[in-house]
Amino acid sequence: MNWKNVKLFSAAVIGASAIMTATTGTGVFAQGTSTSTVFNWSREAVSHIDMNENNTAPVIQMEDLEEMAPEYHVWDTWPLQDRNGNLAVVNGYKIIFALTVPSDVIPGKRHDTAGIRYFYSKDGQSWKVGGLLFNDGQALGSRQWAGSAIVDKNGKLHIFYTATGRKNETHLTYEQRLATATAEIKTTDASVTFANWSDHKVILEPDGQYYQTQEQAGQGESSYAFRDPYFFQDPKTGEEYLLFEANSAGSLAQRTCQPEHPNTDLTEESKSYNGSIGVAKAVNDNLTEFQILPPVLEANCVNEELERPGMIVKGNRYYLFTKTHHEKFALGLDAPEGLYGFTSASLMGGYQPLNGSGLVIANPQDNPYQAYSWMVMPNGTVISFVNYVDVDGQNIHEIGEQSPDYQREHFGGMLAPSLHLSITGDQTKVVHEKKQGVFH
Repeated sequence: MNWKNVKLFSAAVIGASAIMTATTGTGVFAQGTSTSTVFNWSREAVSHIDMNENNTAPVIQMEDLEEMAPEYHVWDTWPLQDRNGNLAVVNGYKIIFALTVPSDVIPGKRHDTAGIRYFYSKDGQSWKVGGLLFNDGQALGSRQWAGSAIVDKNGKLHIFYTATGRKNETHLTYEQRLATATAEIKTTDASVTFANWSDHKVILEPDGQYYQTQEQAGQGESSYAFRDPYFFQDPKTGEEYLLFEANSAGSLAQRTCQPEHPNTDLTEESKSYNGSIGVAKAVNDNLTEFQILPPVLEANCVNEELERPGMIVKGNRYYLFTKTHHEKFALGLDAPEGLYGFTSASLMGGYQPLNGSGLVIANPQDNPYQAYSWMVMPNGTVISFVNYVDVDGQNIHEIGEQSPDYQREHFGGMLAPSLHLSITGDQTKVVHEKKQGVFH
């Protein structure tokens, strides 16, 4: 999600008893008295980023694109998938979900009122607006952020989403929990609808041991995350999981950054960067109970937000993907807005950055914010949405200070042309651009 930094002010600080740490090929992020061997994306790897023709997306030509819903801003998008991660087909229909707001909303404020709409198509590239996914008052939170959706064993929709804030809150808050619900999928020759919804249920909250709670975040943190659930069934074992974006546990006062090399200069501010990718294992067939596990990857002292994680398996290897913004990297690191990835022979550990640095797809240098929220499908198709284009060298904060009309003019708010990604071992390559809105 491309949302503005939120300063979280809280007097509560959890003591040093909860804790853990990240190591393995990086500067250590120390908290309390214990450590873990979760792989930490290192500053050294990020410093090796080299933008080239293999990892840079083509420039998006806005005049060639078509909005599938001109009355809405459309951004973070995900398809209905089968349990293997492939694009699902229900009675001839493909279905996608996206965060949306009416197009008169200032783009920089869109996350404050975001809701999930769905779209459907028979050809998989021309999408019709289905409407808001949830009925009024059904969903948890004051608004809903990104997630994932599968066809469950009974042919029903099973959706996982981020419940942000609380219903009927008087002031906008940024509490984040992972929630789920199911519904029957109803189709006719002309439409797709959802009926007979289950109760919505919170299935995961930060535990304070592996994942930072809002109270632990406290004053001095620039952002907070516990969101973006992604369903993944391990083809090797059949076990089912949720991946999610989080932060490493503990308060700012507990953390220090130890340099990877004696001559590495780490500023005091670096310790506030504690992004992680979490995982939880399903413990019932209904996918309503999960056991929270240590993260599969951390970016302590490197990056504060590893958004919308996803996983595919190819050639007996696991490929973990995430996306992040340029300004989410710690001071001293210069990395582009882009899709980043890691690979391992094991689901639970041993990840190493793809292409040596982690960079998989970057926006072009002369259009650094043109797309975001990339999602890699098992066949190598990569989807995203059009973010801000042709912004005359302004950074994202400067864009947010421009007039509402300027923001609307330069914000795409629509599906971007898809890309085809080649993946071989620990190397990736952008092969070519595909049509706008193609998921297969």
